[in-house]
Amino acid sequence: MFDETQNKIINATMNLVMERGYSSTTTKDIARLAKVNECTIFRKFKGKKEIVLSAMQLPKWNPNLSESDFSYVGDLAKDLVSFSEVYMNKVTPEMVKISIGLRTPELYPYTSEGILKIPQVFKKVLINYFEEMKDKINPTDYESMAMMFISMNFGFVFLDASFGRKLTQLEKRDYISNAVRIFVDGISKK
Repeated sequence: MFDETQNKIINATMNLVMERGYSSTTTKDIARLAKVNECTIFRKFKGKKEIVLSAMQLPKWNPNLSESDFSYVGDLAKDLVSFSEVYMNKVTPEMVKISIGLRTPELYPYTSEGILKIPQVFKKVLINYFEEMKDKINPTDYESMAMMFISMNFGFVFLDASFGRKLTQLEKRDYISNAVRIFVDGISKK
């Protein structure tokens, strides 16, 4: 899709966006990190915005979460652990940093739909799943339940992206296991 030079420019740009944000990333910085002349950037792309929008098409820079990523067996705990693992394997701390870097006012109108797609897909999957599992869970508003589960997962990734190991030493696997157990205990019919 992109040639080697374009990929170097895209990777440099996204690494800088992740580190500094979009507004603080200059084409001069991109050229330096990509090891190309600044004029090469403008021969390959119209500008910084086009680089970012191009990057969002690549799996390396876009989690591309889809409904087909999720499968289940009908066991609340196993299924929700699986859902969390799928989500956190795609929505990594790096992806969160990029998402935050792409929320700058001059770029957000072009990136918001792509950023929003991830939680929308996860929410839809969860609501459908909870509706299907209604015989095993307490009656409730499934959208609220889905939002709670999304927040529980995103919160861990966001805090990891923000603070690394400074806030908690919990491994992702242990967090998922414990959080899902507590969540399932709270929603299961007794």
